[in-house]
Amino acid sequence: MIVPLPPGPFSVIYADPPWSFMAWRSTKDRRFPSRTADSHYPTLTTEEISALPVPSICAPDCALFLWVPSCALPEGLRVIDAWGFAFKTVAFVWVKRNRVNGLLYWGMGHWTRSGAELCLLATRGKPARVGRGVHQVVEAAVREHSRKPDEVRDRIVRLLGDLPRLELFARERAAGFVAWGDEVGVFA
Repeated sequence: MIVPLPPGPFSVIYADPPWSFMAWRSTKDRRFPSRTADSHYPTLTTEEISALPVPSICAPDCALFLWVPSCALPEGLRVIDAWGFAFKTVAFVWVKRNRVNGLLYWGMGHWTRSGAELCLLATRGKPARVGRGVHQVVEAAVREHSRKPDEVRDRIVRLLGDLPRLELFARERAAGFVAWGDEVGVFA
């Protein structure tokens, strides 16, 4: 169930949509539903994500930080366009570490074993960058399914300053971010 978006305007949109896609075993192309997002939370199609009225709550100068699975980059770019933003760059690359031993973490992947996730940066208008020393690579341990490193929120604030911020599809409340989604509080 989609709840109404909070009133804006927001100068920063930080989004981790519940993308719907299947995982498979490359040797026999057999499906593994227990490893898909659908087995952890309700997912949305690219069309459903694109249809959210995000443009109506954005400030004229706004930055979007959008987590996109590497196998769904074209879909991420479609969402960026549908929400009225222009793609700029990959803002963050989360290099995953094993939470037990700190070594690199290897997930499933589609062609190669995935060990990183991408957060794209797109803008509308001309948001001002205030921090010039913000690094793209984030090395952090894997936690619960799809839970992103808290450090990314801190880097967004360092990059753009203390602006009105909305976290779409939030699963926890974070200081300075308005949390929106039907799973807010899952990671309390």
